[in-house]
Amino acid sequence: MDDRSDEPSWSEAATAARDEELAPQLRMMLTTFVHSPGRNKLFLLGLAVCAVVALTAFGQIKLNAWNKPFYDALSLKDFWEFLYQLVIFAVIAGALLVLNVAQAWLRELSKLKLREGLTRDLFDQWLVPRRAFRLSGAGDIGVNPDQRIHEDARHLVDLSTDLGIGLLQSTLLLACFITVLWDVSESVTFSVAGWSFALPGYMVWLALIYAGIASFVSWRVGRPLIPLNAERYAREADLRFGLVQVNERTHAIALYGGETDEKDYLNREFDQVLSMMRRLVSAIARLTWVTAGYGWFAIVAPFIVAAPGYFAGDMSLGALMMAVGAFNQVQQALRWFVDNFSLIADWRATLLRVASFRLALVQMDQFGGETGRIEVVPTADDRLVFDQIGIASPGGCTRLSENHVVINPGERILIIDKRRDGKTSLFSALAGLWPWGRGRILLPPAQTTMFISQQDYIPPGTLRGALAYPAQPAQFTSEEYMVALERMKLAHLSPDLDRDARWERELTPEDQDKLVFARLLLHKPRWIMLDEVADRLDEDARGLILDIFGHELADAAIVNIGQADTQRGFYTRVLHLIEDPEGQRLSPCASDLIPAPTAKQKAPAA
Repeated sequence: MDDRSDEPSWSEAATAARDEELAPQLRMMLTTFVHSPGRNKLFLLGLAVCAVVALTAFGQIKLNAWNKPFYDALSLKDFWEFLYQLVIFAVIAGALLVLNVAQAWLRELSKLKLREGLTRDLFDQWLVPRRAFRLSGAGDIGVNPDQRIHEDARHLVDLSTDLGIGLLQSTLLLACFITVLWDVSESVTFSVAGWSFALPGYMVWLALIYAGIASFVSWRVGRPLIPLNAERYAREADLRFGLVQVNERTHAIALYGGETDEKDYLNREFDQVLSMMRRLVSAIARLTWVTAGYGWFAIVAPFIVAAPGYFAGDMSLGALMMAVGAFNQVQQALRWFVDNFSLIADWRATLLRVASFRLALVQMDQFGGETGRIEVVPTADDRLVFDQIGIASPGGCTRLSENHVVINPGERILIIDKRRDGKTSLFSALAGLWPWGRGRILLPPAQTTMFISQQDYIPPGTLRGALAYPAQPAQFTSEEYMVALERMKLAHLSPDLDRDARWERELTPEDQDKLVFARLLLHKPRWIMLDEVADRLDEDARGLILDIFGHELADAAIVNIGQADTQRGFYTRVLHLIEDPEGQRLSPCASDLIPAPTAKQKAPAA
């Protein structure tokens, strides 16, 4: 049955604490931008956007000033002046059209460059050696990194660009038209008991009060959208992860007849998404009462404000329309916050998701500081040495039965432990992935060593590239590839050496295992570390591998961390992992980094 857990982890609590503060996250992202290699291009793009927006604001001022002579010509029924003003309008509108197209082009180009910089930075931080491995078991923050790097980063860039340009445009329009509106306000006079007076900036103050009240109400009503959007993205990511996982395990699910269980799981995840969307719908509806009501009243508000001057005879129809246009521009600039509050809430939630993810990556190497560290020392004397090794885990500590072990080239060593996690932790420690414990490991040169895990990686691309991985395909000749494939009884794949494919999907598990050992035949390492790989092979495949170890790779040292010795005489020594009651346990912070199955990584149900 399904036993996916929803209990919060330590890392989830830490993530929530980080998400509470916007300023540090925003400061970190701005610092990242300042130090990014593409900052100069983005700076030039920003200057170009500012110039175009400024020219657009200037054109808007000219267009607003055009209202006065145009409507005066209409009120006076001056046909020739009317035609002349239409020509003026065509010139102004044509220039604004060019500027609008230029602004749209620069906006989209800015999105492209920003996304390139942000995504490449996240790639760089995520794929620091061993960091992605540790993140994969770091609780909620380590789930769905693909979602944060792909969809969240794209959405953050889109929102940041649109909101940033919109804010710049509104600010410039406000600065330009508030002066115009102040001057127009001088035409509005009030008469009380035969005494006439004017209020300096009368229309400006009303526009500020009007927009200020609407902004405050929008903030109060729309504030819940921020956590709701953040939660929605988390639930969407969980659903996407579930869909990808089911799609990748369709064969195993079908074998177990687990479709019903998986459908129930996906429905539960989808129900979570729907629940969040319902709450968002209600919150958006409440905010729409404010924004839409504000928008409808804004149609008549400038006429009401300017009416005293017009009906007193101090303003012509053209002056009235000019005042209305200026008032609309000012209040539209001031209402930017009102119109965009839901987008701002969305932007803040997305920023916190991306920033908290990047912060977790940067701080990943600091976790587990209270636990001792295994010292891994590369050496040039072509020996593997274990010195006082202890492997810390949440359940305790394991160590080798011998305190000091020296393994020489050509030796075949089997390391046995009854507990599965002890073997995997030792294998990860050898590879430098599991740093928690004590003692020292002296490793032979990295270029002479290969590690083969229980689920080895076969990269997408050509078969030639998958065999050569992590080296470049050109490092080996076509004949070497074909010899390696033929030796592993995969000669039928030789014609496909240069075909691009997802080989982990096309090949059977047995052929995938053979492909990994064909890779060994190409690289011919002097040191081979195995994590129970040979133990799961069938008898024929195991016999083939042992034959290769006895001939083509006879000079290589074999360290197999696996089960009991079923091949009597093959291994020259057998070592044992034993429990160490005196050893150090893994500290709570580091235990969140254990790459164990999480709530979203359940095997197909039986």
